[in-house]
This record gives sequence, C-alpha cells and structure tokens, in this order.
Amino acid sequence: MSSRRWIVAAAAFLAAPVLAGCAAGFDAATNKAYAPVEGAALIDKGSYGSRGLSIPQAFVLGPDSGAKLAQGGSAPIYLNVLSKGGDTIQAVTSNVGTVKVTAPITVPAGELISTGKPTPQIMIEGLSKPLAGGEGVQLSIQFANAGAIDMTVPVVTRSREFATYPPAPGATPAPTPTPTPSSSESSSGH
Repeated sequence: MSSRRWIVAAAAFLAAPVLAGCAAGFDAATNKAYAPVEGAALIDKGSYGSRGLSIPQAFVLGPDSGAKLAQGGSAPIYLNVLSKGGDTIQAVTSNVGTVKVTAPITVPAGELISTGKPTPQIMIEGLSKPLAGGEGVQLSIQFANAGAIDMTVPVVTRSREFATYPPAPGATPAPTPTPTPSSSESSSGH
C-alpha cells in the first residue's frame, strides 16, 4: 500500500468516532439519564430522583406473556423507593383504576424498600380496561414530605425474572398454542 493510501485510510479510521459522535447531537443516548431496569425509574428534568427521593424501579405486574388482565380485575404495583431523609407513601392514584394502599408505607432514611415484597402493598382495583404487557400506566404517588410524584410505569409481563412473582388476581391464562401438522409429516405418508 502506498504511503498516500495509508495516510487516507488512517485518517478515515481516526475520524470515524469523531464524526459518529457529531451525528448523534444533543439527543444522543449517552446524553440522557440511564435507568438499568425494565421498570420505570424516577427521572426528573434529566436527573435521577426528585425531592430527596429515588425510585430505581417501578412497574405494574401484568399477566403471563400473551395473556391479559381483565377489565374490572386487579394489578399489583411494585415500587422500590429510597428516601434521603425518610418519608411515607400515603396514597397512589392511577389512570386505569382505583388504587388501594394497604396502610401508609414508611420509607426509612437511607433504606431501600420494596412495596411488593413479600406481598404487594399497593394494588390497582377495578381496572377500567384490559391490560397486557408493554403498556404504560400513569401513577401519582403521594408522599408525606415530598408531595406528589407522577410517573408513567410499564405493565411488565410475568416472564423471565418476573416469572416467580405471584400472578395478578383474576389474570386470564395465556392462550395455549395448538399444534399443527408439519409438512414433512403429511408428505411422509404416516
């Protein structure tokens, strides 16, 4: 390879990362807050957390993959919450039903709590529509000190790491696939 071709190839190789970075602009994924969970995380104005609270994971547990939660049914809400100074979840509202909180949920200062373990403490009741995995549900979580925190959280199917969670009350089972004869069976004469 001639020295001129070598210089051009080296320049193109070295310029590629720079040009790729410029093309992404201000909306590049590396310029946005990152939440390494399947559920939603509390991101406020590009920063993780809000008003002394962090919610690293929030989701509504939906049906098994391929099934739906029936209209009028129930769905558990799972929140992981961390508060710098301590707080209390007093109430939750949703756009898809009435939310029942079993009792005010204390969030001690500096301690990560889960509202779903060992059993869900927050439940959407009387679903206004059927729910399947992948949808978004709007929640407004009322804290004693931080006030209302609004989030859109996903409905996560009971699969993969969520397969061991207890099913939502009244969830319809996923349709069972019916076997179809393969073309090799029908052509083999058996």
